[in-house]
Amino acid sequence: MQNSPQQSEGLQRNLKNRHLQLIAIGGAIGTGLFMGSGKTISLAGPSVLLTYVLIGFFLFFVMRAMGELLLSNLEYKSFTDFTYDILGPGAGFFVGWTYWFCWVVIGIADIVAITGYVQFWWADVPLWLPGLVCILFMGLMNMLTVKSFGEMEFWFALVKILAIVGLVLAGLYLILTGFVNPKTGVQASFTHLWSRPGGIFPHGIDGFFSAFQIAVFAFLGIELVGTAAAETQDPYKNLPAAINRIPVRIMIFYVLALTIIMTVTPWDEVNPKVSPFVNMFTLIGVPIAASLINLVVLSSAMSSANGGVFSTGRMLYGLAQNQAAPKIFGKLNINGVPAPALLFSCALLLAGLVLTYQEGDIMEVFTIVTTISSIGFIFVWSMILLAYIKYYKTQPEQHAKSTYKMPGGAVMAWVCLGFLFFALCLFSRDADTLKGMLYTPVWFTILAIAYLLKFKKK
Repeated sequence: MQNSPQQSEGLQRNLKNRHLQLIAIGGAIGTGLFMGSGKTISLAGPSVLLTYVLIGFFLFFVMRAMGELLLSNLEYKSFTDFTYDILGPGAGFFVGWTYWFCWVVIGIADIVAITGYVQFWWADVPLWLPGLVCILFMGLMNMLTVKSFGEMEFWFALVKILAIVGLVLAGLYLILTGFVNPKTGVQASFTHLWSRPGGIFPHGIDGFFSAFQIAVFAFLGIELVGTAAAETQDPYKNLPAAINRIPVRIMIFYVLALTIIMTVTPWDEVNPKVSPFVNMFTLIGVPIAASLINLVVLSSAMSSANGGVFSTGRMLYGLAQNQAAPKIFGKLNINGVPAPALLFSCALLLAGLVLTYQEGDIMEVFTIVTTISSIGFIFVWSMILLAYIKYYKTQPEQHAKSTYKMPGGAVMAWVCLGFLFFALCLFSRDADTLKGMLYTPVWFTILAIAYLLKFKKK
């Protein structure tokens, strides 16, 4: 097997299992839930719950395919390793760079979201200021040791989890006590999920499909679990546990939280341009609580962006080690951190500041950049499935010995590929997502040219 982007002996591997698990959970609970759920609710109504369940179901099988491949050869540290080995260096090059690019784009989306959250308190704040402060903070944080980063991200993730649990408990209390919205006179009730005009599918199947893009974005990052668990001392135990538990937790957080939101505030009263987490507490007349929730979602977006910077730095460092990126990105600072790679990734986040000025609507910008990252991740997930299909066909003995087989084997892998292609086609239905979709081929064109030039040199 060739050296792959994730095989980096100079980096410090000091993250404990509790760090890795909470980083994985926290990375998936970010702007997709706190900022994007308002738009998905307005597009799909109560059927948005089915959207999350459906996407989560198929992505679980993608992760099972990844898990079987990682455990088939313990030299594999992530999906970039087995795509290099099974599908060839070209596939590994595209997957590695696309994954790096996607996390940069997610970071840009988080910078855009952070600007919106700060404007909740200070509407007149300069658009460039919140994002710039966040980028400087993340750059400093990532220059610390890996263990320090893991500890801080652990608490970031824990705050997000506790906030969601608190929201669910508060919502249940309002429902059980028969809370009536003082502005609309509507009483909190589970019947809002099916009794409002239009029922469960108020905008028909078109509305249901329109919510897919933001919903897909909500699950970006769950593949980090496999990468993290593969680096633990007992991957045969920790990797299956991580894959089997994390998707269930994520689905509970999303589905249960959105159920509570639409029960307290009927779906047709949810403002798509405002985070429903903040809006729910504002509607019940508790502005202090709304500010606290806004602080939580602000820290959530910062945590997600910070985790993305960490991931991009590591990926860029690994690509440089594999001679697939400039050599300078393969250097470490005194703390064993890939400083040049981290600084470069942070610098690219400045694009988020530009987007907030070029577009008047924060949510429109958010939709564009999340569409680009969602398409990139669909490509990465598809390559994982293609690698599994080839592995299943060319290494039947290895598959037979596997103790963690993907349910359904190659047939289920093809079904998942079909679903991902279907989800990709749905992105063209909305004007905002179509705009982001049209920008995406530019990246793959640049990547193809770069690879061809690299190949010719060799």
